[in-house]
Amino acid sequence: MNVFQAAVLGLVQGLAEFLPISSSGHLILARMIMGISDTEAATGSYMILDVLLHTGTLLAVMVVFWKDWWGILKNPFKSRLLLLLIVASIPALVVVLLFNDLVEQFFTGWFLGVSFLMTAVFLLVAEWISSKNVHRATKPGMKHAIAMGIMQAVALLPGVSRSGSTMTGGLCTRLDRKAAAKFAFMMSAPAILGSLLFEGKDAIEMGYLAELSLIPTLVGMVVAAVSGYLAIRFMLQLIQKISLNWFALYVAIVGVVVLVLQLAGVPGVPPFEIPTLGAVAQALRMG
Repeated sequence: MNVFQAAVLGLVQGLAEFLPISSSGHLILARMIMGISDTEAATGSYMILDVLLHTGTLLAVMVVFWKDWWGILKNPFKSRLLLLLIVASIPALVVVLLFNDLVEQFFTGWFLGVSFLMTAVFLLVAEWISSKNVHRATKPGMKHAIAMGIMQAVALLPGVSRSGSTMTGGLCTRLDRKAAAKFAFMMSAPAILGSLLFEGKDAIEMGYLAELSLIPTLVGMVVAAVSGYLAIRFMLQLIQKISLNWFALYVAIVGVVVLVLQLAGVPGVPPFEIPTLGAVAQALRMG
């Protein structure tokens, strides 16, 4: 991996993490476009690089919402926001602990086109519901945290937008658009920290860190942090004005194009091969 590739992946991660278009899906697409094969992408260096790029976006979340994080640190045991973030993180944690092998083995490249289309459906639903003239909460509550947490668990499927899914959960439970976006972005912090701890531990034990090139990795993280910061600011300013249907149209087009390429058997594009029930059952037993 060179500096240019790392910078491109960092830019994709930073923008797509907070725009509702799926960072995991776009990272797969970016690697495909740059000619990085599935075999290369599955190596330890790229796996840990993805985690470190997410860490770059974590820095953006910490900077933008520093007042909220400081308020939590000052009174962690009395912080309702901390409680809501913990509750919202539980569904994804349960899925990771119980079904991580299934997600990693079967819902990977072949699922990419479908997952973009799923994101489009979520965004269309979110826009339709948010357009209803009803009273909306300006601060997240327990029902919002639970709904957004469930949608974050759904977004573990590669290519399904985490921010888009979680905002959909908030909007469907009558949370204000800006409040839903802010809480969705803050929800990424526990998820990224958990991924860093679990996968970072594995990376150290497997010696993956030694495979990383220092300069490209740092460049990728910095680009991810800066672009992530800009993406958060952009969404917070425009979320009340911009229609989510535009993002839905974009990911729907991407999803259809990817599906066509998959079904056509284009080299370098993961084939569309639905796993058998027997294989799924075996993966569940392994998990």
